[in-house]
Amino acid sequence: MAHLKKVTIKTKRRDEMIDVTNTVQQFIQEEGINSGVVYVYCPHTTAGITINENADPDVKHDMLMRLDEVYPWTHKKYLHSEGNSASHLKGSTVGTSQIVIVSNGDLLLGTWQGIYFCEFDGPRTRTMFLKVIEG
Repeated sequence: MAHLKKVTIKTKRRDEMIDVTNTVQQFIQEEGINSGVVYVYCPHTTAGITINENADPDVKHDMLMRLDEVYPWTHKKYLHSEGNSASHLKGSTVGTSQIVIVSNGDLLLGTWQGIYFCEFDGPRTRTMFLKVIEG
């Protein structure tokens, strides 16, 4: 059986990483899922989903800083008329989704891992979908 949830996220800055681990874990508990997988999906071209360290906030800073260095907000060769080419590049680099195993009702993440919604063109009201497949 597959369970689906739509989550609304209001971002506050142009670039930010929002820890959504507890939101995903709560969904699994609400649905009573003991074993399976959960898909965390972002249907936006200028945002994404990643898994990384959630113990030290400097990791988020360093990731966003480096992405900004690799994909600066302005570049003389960008052609996209909306002026947000960097956010599209960052979104493609991070990716749109992550899959996490659910075991004994918990996300099977490493000790320091968290799931992040990554905003690259905010602030905006965004959507994230969670889908659990039991088994």
